[in-house]
Amino acid sequence: MAHRRFQADVVIVGGGLAGMTAACELLDLGRRVVILDRDVPERFGGLAKESFGGVMMVDTPLQRKNGIRDSPELALSDWLSCADFEEDAHWPRKWAELYVHRSGDIIHEYLKDRKVTFLPVVNWPERGLFKPGNSVPRWHIAWGTGFGIIEGIQGWLRAHHKRGNLEVHFGCKVEALDVSAGTITGVSGSLEGSREPFSATGDAVILAAGGMCGGDLSKVREHWYAPWGAPPEKLLNGSHRYADGLVHDAAEAVGANITHLDKQWHYAAGVDYPNADMPNKGLSLVPPRSALWFNALGERIMDPVPLVGYTDTRYLVKQICRQPGQYSFQLMNWKIAIKELAISGSEHMKAFRHKNKVRLLKELLFGNTELVNRLIGESRDFITAGSLDEMVDKMNDMGNPFTVDRHSLKGAVAAYDDQIDRGPAFFNDDQLRRIANFRTYRGDRLRTCKFQKIDAPSARPLIAVREFILSRKSLGGIQTDLSCRVLSQDGTPISGLYAAGETAGFGGGGIHGKGSLEGTFLGSCVLMGRIAAHHICGKGL
Repeated sequence: MAHRRFQADVVIVGGGLAGMTAACELLDLGRRVVILDRDVPERFGGLAKESFGGVMMVDTPLQRKNGIRDSPELALSDWLSCADFEEDAHWPRKWAELYVHRSGDIIHEYLKDRKVTFLPVVNWPERGLFKPGNSVPRWHIAWGTGFGIIEGIQGWLRAHHKRGNLEVHFGCKVEALDVSAGTITGVSGSLEGSREPFSATGDAVILAAGGMCGGDLSKVREHWYAPWGAPPEKLLNGSHRYADGLVHDAAEAVGANITHLDKQWHYAAGVDYPNADMPNKGLSLVPPRSALWFNALGERIMDPVPLVGYTDTRYLVKQICRQPGQYSFQLMNWKIAIKELAISGSEHMKAFRHKNKVRLLKELLFGNTELVNRLIGESRDFITAGSLDEMVDKMNDMGNPFTVDRHSLKGAVAAYDDQIDRGPAFFNDDQLRRIANFRTYRGDRLRTCKFQKIDAPSARPLIAVREFILSRKSLGGIQTDLSCRVLSQDGTPISGLYAAGETAGFGGGGIHGKGSLEGTFLGSCVLMGRIAAHHICGKGL
């Protein structure tokens, strides 16, 4: 069988955001680069290309324009609160400090130079529930979603005056790292489908092939966070089809230290992906804040407080994993859905994806009726009804292993709606109090209903969404120092080997600790890609 051989100054494994960013920098610095990507050319850009495109940045011009007073010190305080680092998390903590202090020049300015622009209002997810999350809005949504970010960087690569120094090869499944005299000299593997072997050699290798929260989900289950109990029987894949941890295994085989694989970032509101191209593929909903969250028995989940989106994603997942069947329902109505429901991905958010300002304005004023109609029509997890009794009947006809209790669900809705009737001065439901707080910020007021009753005739039909836990990102990974050099189990750098992005746990093998302030995933890919390239070339950044 033929053996393909590639050679460059630097070999990059993975053509996602981290790998593409590193390639841009290396071309700027005069190096010859080969990118080995496992997917097809149409998916160049990886999971970032499919993402909503939110980037967490600190003290930006857009924040200041919106009157948001932020600082690296405040951001670090929020980060540490969310991360809950173990005492020995030296490198993750160092990376967190680096991120909040350098997000302006290393991330924001870089994206700006690649013609990436952001929506005029900074968004505010992960505010925190029992402890601080984001104290101020920091989530900058790219105009064009994650697709727009990748489009900007890919355009830069295409037009680069040293484009001839870059080779990109697709369908390349890297299975091993090659070592000579203690130094990594390249990689080897086989082509997807044909199994034709290949190898690539270079002075340095950057591992940027994503995480291990995708593929067949076996590594997700193997490393499931033990305090949450057993992983759900049904678990949806919101990651990449090739994010199977194979590159982590290859790195571990040459002595790399792999850490915190049980730290995983999942979402609570996953639904089956219509006409999916891989098993268990899911869509991640942005949970409507005005919807009520119920467990499989029809009991509102509110011990000790009601579940509310935009507060603490990790807590939502934890609580649902404690419920019967480890799945849930969100109950809303048409008025709530068209104003608040969104998808955490580029394909379904068409106004953002296609940079259509007229359409976006129309959706803000009148609601995203096309999206809601599409989900109702395509997803088996969406059901509609004209009354609560009809809704319970339909929920119980979905083939679920548990039965929704009619009395429990109707009682919870009546109690919630009665509080709305009494008025804001008498709100004693924590969900309503949080909605009142959300609406004080104009970015949230645009997409949050004003205390909308669930069982309101004028807002029908009623809509229920059956939701499953959806895997997304690995918070742990290959441990690196602040130069992106891969560290061995004794803490020394492995010569010639670097890691960036999700492969490296977004920094140090676990920059986020247990949780994320959101938008730190894309940001970390840019941060690490740039730093790795500059260190390889002996340049500071």
